[in-house]
Amino acid sequence: MSKAIEDHRLLNPSSNEPFSTVLERHVSRRAVMKGGLGLAAMGALGGFGVSALASSHGMQKSPLALAFESIAGSRTDAIVVPPGYTAQVLIPWGTPLNDSAPEWSEDLAMTPEIQANSVGMHHDGMHAFPLDDASASRRFIMAMNNEYIDEDALWAPQGGPTNMDEGKRPADEARTEINAHGITLVEVEKSDAGVWQHVRNSSFNKRYTSATPMELAGPVAGSDYVVTRYSTDGTMARGTNNNCANGYTPWGTYLTCEENWPDIFIKDEGREIDDDRLGIPTGRGRYGWETAAGDESEVDGEFSRFNATPRGASASEDYRNEPRTFGYIVEIDPYTGARAVKRTALGRFRHEGCWPGKLVEGKPVVFYSGHDSRNEYIYKFVSKAVWNPADAPADGAEADRLAIGARYMDEGTLYVARFDADGSGQWLALTPDATTPDGGTLADALGLAADDHAGIIINTCDAADIMGATPMDRPEWGVVDPESGEVYMTLTNNTDRTEADTDPELKGDGDSIAAPGTGYATAPANAPNPRAANEAGQIIRWREGSDPSSFEWEVFVFGAAASDADNYSGLTESNQFASPDGLCFDQREDGGILWIETDNGYAGVADHTNDQVLAVVPAALQRAEGAAAVVSGDNQQHLKRFCVGPNGCEITGIFPTADRTALFINVQHPGNWPAGDDATQATSGNVRPRAATVVIQKQDGGQIGV
Repeated sequence: MSKAIEDHRLLNPSSNEPFSTVLERHVSRRAVMKGGLGLAAMGALGGFGVSALASSHGMQKSPLALAFESIAGSRTDAIVVPPGYTAQVLIPWGTPLNDSAPEWSEDLAMTPEIQANSVGMHHDGMHAFPLDDASASRRFIMAMNNEYIDEDALWAPQGGPTNMDEGKRPADEARTEINAHGITLVEVEKSDAGVWQHVRNSSFNKRYTSATPMELAGPVAGSDYVVTRYSTDGTMARGTNNNCANGYTPWGTYLTCEENWPDIFIKDEGREIDDDRLGIPTGRGRYGWETAAGDESEVDGEFSRFNATPRGASASEDYRNEPRTFGYIVEIDPYTGARAVKRTALGRFRHEGCWPGKLVEGKPVVFYSGHDSRNEYIYKFVSKAVWNPADAPADGAEADRLAIGARYMDEGTLYVARFDADGSGQWLALTPDATTPDGGTLADALGLAADDHAGIIINTCDAADIMGATPMDRPEWGVVDPESGEVYMTLTNNTDRTEADTDPELKGDGDSIAAPGTGYATAPANAPNPRAANEAGQIIRWREGSDPSSFEWEVFVFGAAASDADNYSGLTESNQFASPDGLCFDQREDGGILWIETDNGYAGVADHTNDQVLAVVPAALQRAEGAAAVVSGDNQQHLKRFCVGPNGCEITGIFPTADRTALFINVQHPGNWPAGDDATQATSGNVRPRAATVVIQKQDGGQIGV
């Protein structure tokens, strides 16, 4: 999530042993003080060390080498890239998708209609969907999340929003803000001169907003949990909100992930345990959309639905269950623009993203997701159906991709991760009949019927608490090495992590984690989260075991300032970073580049540089014996700073073109940027800030990074 809208309430009051405590026990405290936070013994990991990694990455041949020098940190209103590279601004917020919206101007007054037909606000996760194999790297549909809004920029021509903090919001302002959220589909193409542009009026251009009708699918669909006045049979929802990271499927669909959605609702009375566990507020929502209810122009409860306080005699007469139609992975077919589908089987929480595991014919399809809040969990979904390569239609080919999605995403098992100090881990099944640590069933522990799968999904977070999952330092983006199947995930930061061996602090009404509706307020350090008051974050990686319930893990790299005492990866001024966020594994013939993006608020690094993109080739690394992480003082020269963003921004959203000659990234919430089409041009004076996609290319047209 963007640090600009992070929910600082700690919504997990459970007493489960947190990852930082596990990581602390992973080695001795003396080793920690020496910088030896790494594996106490390679043998404890069953070979998940230097030799195993070298083999999995093909170390018998020379790995890919980065062919640029790490650039210096920057604190300017401009993008900085290495010599020999260019950076172009593409589709900033407000770019018209069709002729129903005017060209952008600094004084453009946004309306619901204009915003519904323009690129949304605050670009985040994105992915490319080629229209055919021949032009895969020159012409494709870009699917992109629009996470949240900057009210001051949105309403700049009128001096700011009306009644943002108190009073009744104007209906058209609320509609415009609703239309600024969601997803943008836009066709883009590269000219013969190497310049990218969007295709205005393309039939593929489309917006999905916080008001767009969507289907519910999977265990929750049609259940009493999601009956509302809008959908009395519990099969439909309206909109998707605060979509952060993303995902994609092997069958060519886009996955968008609902993250900080709870704050758009309020619920003053009649609260359920899931309302408290997920943090549905009371009083006033983030944008106050509920206050526009009753406006004479309101249609079909478009604003009333944001107030989930029970009003009627039953759920079919009000919107008490409206929040339960949010918190899911949403599947979109970019080729058809069909009605989006919320895949409820993958769990209900604040999803950061959703990433497919390594595909193997005849084996289940796997997706990974993190709950981006402090002291929350990492999840895995394993499909009931096994993978058939015939279910991967060619780029742009006619196919019922959402029907394929139903096959692999509506039935399966959801797991949550427990990390153990010896470098092993367990995936804990979240099913009604799962055996809890006290020997009962998960359904009984949640007060549900023995076969209530929908109830487990609605209460995913409580189910994870009860099963003993490991609280993590804000799990954000994940990515999978398509050759080895190893999974990388960023743990961005956690300033509410306490010292190892201290008692966890619960929130909610429960006196233990086994009491639904609790969760952690604070959690002590553990093995994968070893640092108390962790401002810099780390990246972990794991490899699946021989059965669906086991894995082996290690720390890949620790974020830190070069001068920090706990700079366990030996970072220098040329590559120091904090709060790792976005990830992309860029597979090449001779290895792959792991691209790392940051969303930093840690002064130790922020005083030296804005948010950035770094690159490392995992196959080029060998872990030093006793090192704290794979990236250490012995090899951290392979971790290089590639790009730095403008002042005030977060760098997020990332993908390379198929031929690796262009790298697309997103610049979210810049303070005073862009100045024009050249992203490297420093702003002179003040501009109305606009999030934008940036395309980085080599001047000679070669592959990025090498």
